[in-house]
Amino acid sequence: MDLAEIWRVMRRRWYVLLPGLLLTAALITGVYLLVPVEYRSQSTVTLLNSKKATVAFDGNPFLSTQASLTGMADGLARNLNSDDSKADLKAQGLTGVYEAKIADNAQGPFMWLSVTGTDPAAVLQSDKLFTAYAEKRLLEFQAQQSVTPEAMIRMATIVPPQKPEAQTKTRLQYLVMAAALGFVLSLVATFFVEARRRKADKPGRRKPLPSEPGPPENPGPAPDDHTDPVDPTATMALKVLPPSAFRSKASK
Repeated sequence: MDLAEIWRVMRRRWYVLLPGLLLTAALITGVYLLVPVEYRSQSTVTLLNSKKATVAFDGNPFLSTQASLTGMADGLARNLNSDDSKADLKAQGLTGVYEAKIADNAQGPFMWLSVTGTDPAAVLQSDKLFTAYAEKRLLEFQAQQSVTPEAMIRMATIVPPQKPEAQTKTRLQYLVMAAALGFVLSLVATFFVEARRRKADKPGRRKPLPSEPGPPENPGPAPDDHTDPVDPTATMALKVLPPSAFRSKASK
């Protein structure tokens, strides 16, 4: 079946295709209204060496970097994503979904702190709360290990919580899925009706109605027919004349 045939079937069965397309439009509208737009705010922080470790660098923490800071950033991210931290943040008023992770392609102990939700104002406020909580949790984590204040790792905000940006990828995916599903089902229904109609219109032997007489049965020989039946095993005899018979007829 080529494209021209598909187009002819769609035009011929428009009364099946049109309601399907209308239902597809209604489905897309429902998805558009029910799936809200999500907003995301993100901040970037870094871990700095302790004051005690930066004495040799005139107190500049950016000149004193150690591999242990990256390990500490990974441990802090895991602690912030734990169930205890989630319950604590929720009690403090954080809404939406948050995530703490080491920044992609980071050249040092950089972390991304992000919050996702449907209310832009609430998302921005929650990201500010999350950033402050991360610094507080870092100090508490070291205090539990009896680390002196001069030897504690510090946190600095590189990029403060940014204005929430709309995340339309998920919503767009649902819209595309709804449109594709509705269109495919409409085509399936259209060609199903076309196949049923073609099968019904296919020429063939029509069954007689109960009131119509059926086909005549194979009649037997009539009573007054005295012709001997032909024996299928009988043979025919052919008589071959000699050549002299043809010469005698020609001479005459």
